[in-house]
Amino acid sequence: MSTTLAPSIAAIRSDAPEEIPILDLGPYLAGAPGARAALGRELRHALEQVGFYFVVNHGVAQSLIDATFAAVERFHAQPEDAKRALLINRNNVGYLPFKGSTIRHSQLNQNNRPDLNEAFFVKRDLPADHPDVIADKMFRGTNKWPAALPGFRETVNAYCGAMEGLATSLLPLYAEALELSPSWFDSFFSDPMYTLRMSHYPKQDASGADEFGIAPHTDTSFMTLLAQNRIPGLSIRLPNGNWVDAPTLPGSILVNGGDMLRRWTNDRCLATPHRVINRSGEERYAIPFFFDCNYDAVMECVPTCCSDDMPPRYTRMTYPEYMTWYRDLTYGAARQDAAGR
Repeated sequence: MSTTLAPSIAAIRSDAPEEIPILDLGPYLAGAPGARAALGRELRHALEQVGFYFVVNHGVAQSLIDATFAAVERFHAQPEDAKRALLINRNNVGYLPFKGSTIRHSQLNQNNRPDLNEAFFVKRDLPADHPDVIADKMFRGTNKWPAALPGFRETVNAYCGAMEGLATSLLPLYAEALELSPSWFDSFFSDPMYTLRMSHYPKQDASGADEFGIAPHTDTSFMTLLAQNRIPGLSIRLPNGNWVDAPTLPGSILVNGGDMLRRWTNDRCLATPHRVINRSGEERYAIPFFFDCNYDAVMECVPTCCSDDMPPRYTRMTYPEYMTWYRDLTYGAARQDAAGR
């Protein structure tokens, strides 16, 4: 059901060979007997020992992935004024200008400079008359959309729908990995929150101290899904402390756990730090999809992740409580910019 990258690609050092697992979803998605249990065991290793894994035969059309990358490139090619008309708001929706964020919650780098990227964020495309929009619930507002890019909204929403479907299909594997019933996560993800970040990393010509495309950090998500592009730049800090450049595996999607999963599982699952430095000499684009639980779901320690000897380490929390903290730490400067316009 799974394989690993060849040592020539994935080995970090000769004395510490660690690899990013590759999970073949084909048999599982086809309903093959025993596939869920087998992949659940492989996923358990990935979540507890590495924090990242690739999925192949995942069912997301490559044509849709390619169209989404093209749409992101079109967006960032717009004039600055057109992008700034959509500045990021309190719901973490909209345009984040170049150097608009600084990683302040990382324990790996304490004096980071602003990140050398710009990004455009969307969430589930709620209509203006949705009850949560009318109630002005945090992170449940309407998206911002560029007026001069025909087809952009449709392509992005189609991609979000495909990635939501893939992430949802993985939930029984997470339950299997954590020795839970296959449907254990269903009630927590009946209307999941998600965010698509459409990032542009211009050519980075230097290696200044504490200067990154995006500084070392862990994601906030339950699960992040990253479609592969042709330009390298992502590096992962594995549990032994070594950094490895993530290989490009054509046709795959790279998945990692974030702090929501880590906290929910009482630190059983890893939230592995990673960073981006674009020294490729080319423009780099990325489309990470951050997948989270329902807005009002109350997350308490997963029952198989605590015991009398290992009691829960974290208080119960909801999505808006956690994301408010993260947004204020990371995007405060950009929102102040937006407020001043």
